[in-house]
Amino acid sequence: MKHAKPSIFLLIFTAIFLLTSTAVFADRYNKQKVVYHINYDMPKKQAGALRNIQNHINAVGAENMDIKVVLHGNGLALLVNPDSLTHLPKFKHANATDAMTSKVDGLKNQGVKFQVCANTIKGRKVDMENDLYNVTQADIVPSGVAELSHLQMAGYTYIKP
Repeated sequence: MKHAKPSIFLLIFTAIFLLTSTAVFADRYNKQKVVYHINYDMPKKQAGALRNIQNHINAVGAENMDIKVVLHGNGLALLVNPDSLTHLPKFKHANATDAMTSKVDGLKNQGVKFQVCANTIKGRKVDMENDLYNVTQADIVPSGVAELSHLQMAGYTYIKP
């Protein structure tokens, strides 16, 4: 029982420190405009990119974020429905699984915009309505790389996870 008191004090001190440090960090960041660039077809790396985006939101707050995710080339696999892989030979993976789409939906619900390259859709013969998960005409940009440049010129910070 001699060690019980120091353990309780340590637990209380740790809880107070965590609560205080979270409050201190909440004021650390200003509003941010960020563009995440995904042009690779590696399911684990794409899942990691979505985790990075969520961690970014957790640190800064969704109300302080303007996040866009630009997908082009192989990166479009993030939103390709698994059933569509049979007729889309230029993709090695179709990563719009339940787990991945749940993460995408969670990010969209926090204001993240996913932007899809029209050149990739056309060049790879992707049917936007049937082959892609939750993509509307408003999500299509003329060119993924041109959009990245445009956003950087508009003050967005470029991140390639």
